[in-house]
Amino acid sequence: MLSRLMNFLRACWLPSSDRYVHTGSDAAGRQDGLLWYKDTGQHMNGEFSMAVVQANNLLEDQSQIESGPLSTLDSGPYGTFVGIYDGHGGPETSRYINDHLFQHLKRFTSEQQSMSTEVIRKAYQATEEGFMALVTKQWHMKPQLAAVGSCCLVGVVCGGTLYIANLGDSRAVLGKLVNATGEVLAIQLSSEHNVALESVRQEMHSTHPDDSHIVVLKHNVWRVKGLIQVSRSIGDVYLKKAEFNREPLYTKFRLREPFKRPILSSEPSISVHELQPHDQFVIFASDGLWEHLTNQGAVDIVQNHPRSGSARRLVKAALQEAAKKREMRYSDLKKIDRGVRRHFHDDITVIVLFLDSNLVSRASSVRGPTLSLKGTGVNIPTKTLPPCSTMEVTT
Repeated sequence: MLSRLMNFLRACWLPSSDRYVHTGSDAAGRQDGLLWYKDTGQHMNGEFSMAVVQANNLLEDQSQIESGPLSTLDSGPYGTFVGIYDGHGGPETSRYINDHLFQHLKRFTSEQQSMSTEVIRKAYQATEEGFMALVTKQWHMKPQLAAVGSCCLVGVVCGGTLYIANLGDSRAVLGKLVNATGEVLAIQLSSEHNVALESVRQEMHSTHPDDSHIVVLKHNVWRVKGLIQVSRSIGDVYLKKAEFNREPLYTKFRLREPFKRPILSSEPSISVHELQPHDQFVIFASDGLWEHLTNQGAVDIVQNHPRSGSARRLVKAALQEAAKKREMRYSDLKKIDRGVRRHFHDDITVIVLFLDSNLVSRASSVRGPTLSLKGTGVNIPTKTLPPCSTMEVTT
């Protein structure tokens, strides 16, 4: 079976695995094959490292780091915003979030004149409502947009406080120094919404007591209504509003029986963490990373190497594990083109946010370096895509 798959893959490879390599200024990141990365940069509260590797035909992961003003007011507050948006069914929702969520957050922060869980919750809600309005507007031209969605992980550092908000199964993990032993422990800060977790399945059953088939085991994978693994998201309008679960939406997405209440939720889980001097860094990543690395394994990689290149190092470690699982060499995995690559791993996005306690502890009214960077991946000309790698892979 594996040998046949490898023969198919070899037929899809283009002559050079370095056909997308770009060197030059690191200001906006660099690229190497399907990998985009920025090894190091400065944000208001320390340094950061960022990397994205593409597996799908169209990159469904989007991400951003914004540092400086968190509102439209000159008075602040100031801080750092991190967003990881792992799309499914297409890239449209994650791209929409990348373009709108932070702007909504700045607007609500200005109204309240401070950062809070309520500001973040409102920003999520406004983003969800905006995407739903887009689906409604384009329903007759692009009905499949109703079946596109995205996970949404956000971190905000402001005035010595770290806010973590999440929908779906991306993850934020803190590296915390234990003074007594000198080791750095991994502490997961985000709550996940994937029905692979028994607690999430129980939550779905409790919120849909009249539907015994709300979660179904299909091909040995738990899925909501047999369709999707995450129970919360932005988008996926066809599972939130019954009027979009009909023709001309593809039959594979349509439910046989009508539903009266939304099946999926867009309500984020939000936690608040008061940062301490022993909090070293936070790893924000889409589930493509966590499929292959444990929380502690990822923290160890960051801790035991130089800060520069941390995100790229984590991506490489995940790809090495993906190759090992398929009994192939990492060097061979790197040669596989997008689309076909999805058989081996998902799109992976990583942002490592290092925390300088002296900078973290200062007031949110103090200005710092302004930064705005989006991890939209490698810009690949369409003509370079080989015909045999246009196959669709359903997640």
